[in-house]
Amino acid sequence: MRLRQKSFWSIALVLSVVLFGGAAEAASGCIKGDRKPPYKIGWSDVYLGIPWMTETRGIMDEAVKDLQGQGLVKDLTVANANADAPTQIQQIQSMIDSNTDIILIIAGSATALNRVIEQACNKGIAVVNFDSLVTTDKLTAKVYTDPVDWGRQGAKWLVSQLKGKGDILVLNGVAGVAISEDRWRGAKEVFDAAKDIHIVGITNTEHNVGPAQQAVANLLFAHPKIDGIWSQGGAISAGAILALDKAGVPMVPITGENYKQFMQMWYDRKFPAWATGQPNWIGALSIYAAVWALQGQDVPRDIVIPLPSITNDNLAEYIERGKNMPDDNYIYPPYSLDLYKKIVKDSRK
Repeated sequence: MRLRQKSFWSIALVLSVVLFGGAAEAASGCIKGDRKPPYKIGWSDVYLGIPWMTETRGIMDEAVKDLQGQGLVKDLTVANANADAPTQIQQIQSMIDSNTDIILIIAGSATALNRVIEQACNKGIAVVNFDSLVTTDKLTAKVYTDPVDWGRQGAKWLVSQLKGKGDILVLNGVAGVAISEDRWRGAKEVFDAAKDIHIVGITNTEHNVGPAQQAVANLLFAHPKIDGIWSQGGAISAGAILALDKAGVPMVPITGENYKQFMQMWYDRKFPAWATGQPNWIGALSIYAAVWALQGQDVPRDIVIPLPSITNDNLAEYIERGKNMPDDNYIYPPYSLDLYKKIVKDSRK
């Protein structure tokens, strides 16, 4: 799914008045009502060096451009923490010191950023945390899919495919990153309950095909006979398939996400797989949530985006939708303003 039309963002901003109420009391999270547009936005990201982040930033830049045209946003400054929590703390502190109006955060640690985030909140800065979350609730909003449920759903599918018995590999994202830990926590709950499912190899790797292929090759050297793979990333899954091929290991049931290269392999070769995905427009939605909050509208503390389920039944629809996309992009289901209204309405319950 691509939400790149300027008209979408203009309509969405108008719609927010209907959704949240123009006269609503300002969101309780951080907003003090003394910040005026155009707003300065800072984004501290845990790690920019993966395709998902590149695509996400592109959609965020378009949202900023639209809001600049309306006089609501001045600029967006982006900082890359390179998966280092102390660096990310320094980035956020710098944004606070420069009197940034909005701070967006994809967290590299669930807890290490709490104090500096709370400091930003105390200064009346709109703080929106999306994708990989922190534990503090002293902020404006969290925008996310449920990472624990993400892991849980994939694990349940794999256990079902294997009829509750088999040796599997576990492929996690970068060690210590909150969203990676949460996805694995959800999966581990399921695997711990399945007594005849044995994890014979586990690794952490980047969400890039090359490093993932090498990480899986190392596991296969010690464990060449496996029955399934639980992977929490689409590029990781693509790398795993290449590693299996190179090692001459037969394809096994595998989980992943809506990464085109992985999904194309799945579609072409017809092996058992399951995937989900977090939409790249989550960052743009976070920008609008922060702007709306600064304008005094009632923004839910938690904006939860439902996870799609991609199976053999609907895989062809995704392949058709992504046929003109590069292999390292992510394919999303259709998105509409009606669906957004439902997400916001459900999040306010």
